Amino acid sequence: MKQLFALISGLFFGLGLIVSGMSDPAKVLNFLDVFGTWDPSLAFVMGGAIAVTAPGFALITRRLPRPVFGGAFHLPTRNDLDPRLLSGAALFGLGWGLGGFCPGPALTALPMLATGTLVFVPFMLIGMWLARHAGQFPNIFAKGATQ
Repeated sequence: MKQLFALISGLFFGLGLIVSGMSDPAKVLNFLDVFGTWDPSLAFVMGGAIAVTAPGFALITRRLPRPVFGGAFHLPTRNDLDPRLLSGAALFGLGWGLGGFCPGPALTALPMLATGTLVFVPFMLIGMWLARHAGQFPNIFAKGATQ
């Protein structure tokens, strides 16, 4: 049942991305082009998503002891800004700005077989793998690291 609900949720998310036009990298890049062909529709999509999600998230996490299809809520416990968070956000933003995709829309656009998607998705997966395994590599920023 957990996998079925995840599939249905993913299909609704993908459908929302397609209907809103967010699977089109040109739409995203136009949002980022403030002094050119700026398209504010992405702000409305994000605002609508926040307006629906925030109250629902607050209500569910207060009313339910655990998720319906999971063992526990996995909420962040840290509230500081550390270098890993900032560098990850910067890399995400650079990838988004250069490619016009973030992970959800990239996977949604993959069946269209657009050249940009076929280049972006493999590099996105490599980046995800590197991020997951970053702790296994030597820390080049550690004090006393050799050059």
